[in-house]
Formats: sequence, structure tokens, C-alpha cells
Amino acid sequence: MLQIKPILVALKRHKAGTILIALQIALTLAIVCNALFIIQQRVNRLQRPTGMVETDLLTVQNRFVGVNDLDTAPLIRSDVLALRQIPGVEDAYATNSYPLRGGGWSTGAKVDPNAKKSMAHTTQYFGDEHALATMGLKLIAGRNFNASEVVVADQRAIPPSPGVIVSKALADKLFPGQQALGKPFYLGDNTAPSAIIGIVERLQVPWSGTWSDNFNDNAVLLPVQLKSNFTVYLVRAKPGELAAITRSVKDTLFKNNHMRVINGERGIRTFDVVRDQAYKSDRGMAILMGVVCLMLLAITAAGIVGLTSFWVGQRRKQIGVRRALGATKRDILSYFMTENLMIGLVGVVVGAGLAIGMNLWLVSQFEMARLSLFYVFGGIVLLLLLGQGAVLAPAMRASRVSPVEATRSA
Repeated sequence: MLQIKPILVALKRHKAGTILIALQIALTLAIVCNALFIIQQRVNRLQRPTGMVETDLLTVQNRFVGVNDLDTAPLIRSDVLALRQIPGVEDAYATNSYPLRGGGWSTGAKVDPNAKKSMAHTTQYFGDEHALATMGLKLIAGRNFNASEVVVADQRAIPPSPGVIVSKALADKLFPGQQALGKPFYLGDNTAPSAIIGIVERLQVPWSGTWSDNFNDNAVLLPVQLKSNFTVYLVRAKPGELAAITRSVKDTLFKNNHMRVINGERGIRTFDVVRDQAYKSDRGMAILMGVVCLMLLAITAAGIVGLTSFWVGQRRKQIGVRRALGATKRDILSYFMTENLMIGLVGVVVGAGLAIGMNLWLVSQFEMARLSLFYVFGGIVLLLLLGQGAVLAPAMRASRVSPVEATRSA
């Protein structure tokens, strides 16, 4: 039976190589655990649903030129009517923003108007009775807006809306464990309450960054049409009509009114493009972290192979002596596998501490989430398996050393 003591004696004679490989394993574990955790967070973010029916959805960012903010209401209304009349359009409406756009309005929400701190942070979307149908939101309680409830307001002085539609996430945050429908709450500094007349299953905020993760699904729809030079149009196409509408929507709007600007990469975008651009950095980070992980694992494996091959070359005479004394090929193979496993165990123990410490630093510096121990245990198993796999080839070469090596001079 293979003894541990001879392995420890051999490792003491090769302290430098042993320490270097153990440290390499430790650093690789620390970096890979955190990198995989970051990849998982980024991938989850890429897959977050907006709550909308994203297919067949077109976005248009419009800015009127030479028109006062207060005079834009009839122009916006005329644009929306023109958009709805385009062949193949299911519905359309005007708003200030939409999920993943990258910019929008946000405010606090609270149940007690005298409370100094908000209970939840939320985004504000403005629209009319066509908003739910255009976005394809799923109404799970209450009702939609009526046309008579929609008001036209100056963006600098928006009156409190008597009735609003909220996302389920916001309703649960304001009224945990309660039925939120019909209950009043207060937006921002409003002293007049807004009653919840409808609840949608999900509606994402306009931002995709980590700073909005805590209120990612908190949204409120207000029956308001803003008077503003800048407005956003959402257009929902009938199945198979999106490409044709994308080509014609700009001409339709300019035919309706030439005093406008619609250009740049954000001028007219399908929602597929919106999502792709919103998560471009997250996708890039996930790919970068993946490449870093593969490179570190490859370098670590190469280091183990190189060091073990070097040790096998140095120990050929000793291996030959052991073979001459009756050691089998399996004994020699087990010796090197066990030796590598012991080095690996020291490395992963140190690496686990480094991984947790690195994550705590990232949490304090970049507000990242805490590392799940699942990634630490998974990383330990991965590195140990990698080490055993890497040492297998040189260990098998060692097991094939002939007993005649014992008779050869050094």
C-alpha cells in the first residue's frame, strides 16, 4: 500500500516547485470562482424578461424642431394616429421611455405620505389606453386605462394621477402579503395619492446596469401624455410585418410633419436591436471572463504537466529501483497521482480563502453580490479534477519506466 510519508519527504526536497504549483492552483481557483460567478450574473441579466411581447416591436425616438414644448401635444397625437394607420401596424402609442432604452424617469414610492424614506424605487412610464396592447403586457389584476383618464401635461408640472397601473414587483413591495389592487400610494413628493387600478405581471425598468438591479421590475404606468419636444413612439407590428413597417415608419412621420429629427443608431430600432445594444457590455464581459477562465485553467494544467514531467525525468533511477524491488506500474501511477492530489489539496484550500476574500473586496468596491459557496465548491472539484487529468500523462510515462533503469549510472 502506498505510504504518504515518502511523498511528503519527496515534496520537501522540491519545495520551490511544490509551492509554485500550489500557489498557481490557489490563484486560479480564486480568479475562476469569481469569474464564473460574474459570468453567471451577466448571463442571468441577458435573459431577464422585460414583460413585453418583444417580437414585432419597433421603437422610434423623435425630436421636434422649432416647436415649443407646450405646443407638441397635437403633433404627438397626430403622429400616433398616422402610425396606427400604417398597413400591418397592430397598435402604437407615445411615451417617455420603455424597457432597456437606457434612459427614463425614476422616483420613490411610499404608502405613508409623511414617511421620510421611500419603500421602493420605481421607474415611471407615461402612456395611454393603448400602452398595454402595444407592449403586450399581461394584466393580472384590475383594468386598463380609459381614454377619458389620459391627461396632457407639461413635463415640468405633472399632476398626480388618480389611477395608475403598476408591476407586480412594485405592488408586492408596497403591500407585501396583501391585495394591492385599489389601494393608494404616493409617488415622489406627491401629496395626493394614486390608486392602483391595474397590475401587470412584469415590466422592466429602462436601465440594464447593476445599479438598477434592486428595482429592476418596479414600474408604474401613468395615464399622461407629456408635452415635450422629445418623445418616443412604440409601434407593434402584426406578425410578419415588422420589416415593412420599419422601412415605412420614417417616411410616414416626415410626411405627417417635416419639423423633426429622427436619426442616429437609436432613431428607429426593432426591440431585438434594443436588447442587443442594452446588454452589449454584459455579453462582452461574460465572453472575456470565459476566455480568462479557459486561459488560466490551460496554464495551470500545463504547469502541472511540466513540473511532473520534470520530476519524472529526475527520478527515473529511483523509479527503476522501486520497480526492481517489486513496485507495479499501478503503484508508480498511484504515487504520482497522490502526490499531485496532495499539492492540489493545499492549493484549493488556500484558493478557497483567496476566492472569498477577493469577492468581499469586489463587494465593497463595486457593489457586487456575495459569492455563493456553490462556486467555491464547484471550483475546488474542477481544479482537483483538472490536476489529476493533467498529471495522468506524465504519471503513466513514469509507470512505464523499466526496472533496468536502476542499473544505469546517474
